[in-house]
Amino acid sequence: MKKILFVCYGNICRSPAAEGIMKKLITQAKLENDFFIDSAGIHGFHVGEKPCDRMVNHAKKRGYNLDSRARQLQKSDLIEFDFIITMDNDNYYDVRSLDYENYYISKIVTMTNFIKNRSVKEIPDPYYGGPTEFELVLDLLEEAIPNLITSIVH
Repeated sequence: MKKILFVCYGNICRSPAAEGIMKKLITQAKLENDFFIDSAGIHGFHVGEKPCDRMVNHAKKRGYNLDSRARQLQKSDLIEFDFIITMDNDNYYDVRSLDYENYYISKIVTMTNFIKNRSVKEIPDPYYGGPTEFELVLDLLEEAIPNLITSIVH
């Protein structure tokens, strides 16, 4: 079983969306027994909270269920998970800062590494934006996550 952890700043927008999309896609592909999917935030501001209502509503329109609860990234996650996928470069460097011996560096990667059809440097944080920003995040995740799955399965 491959364990995937999606990481963003507060674990209420981008990483729960990635988690929800990934869960749906692996279920559709009948791979749910091959994966454990979770998400976490760099900071603990929202620990225990449900995902942002705006992200939940935008994701629901596309058929995704975002039902996780926010949690803060722990150093033990570096050991437990096979892949730690960050939403932007700040998240990447924050996760890397927990790996000061560079032991887990091969597990940590940004989501944009899996976007093939456009030049994007990060999955932008939509929290302070409007509907367009939330839709963009979902568009980018829908492009990246199938490529992530393919890279793991094949």
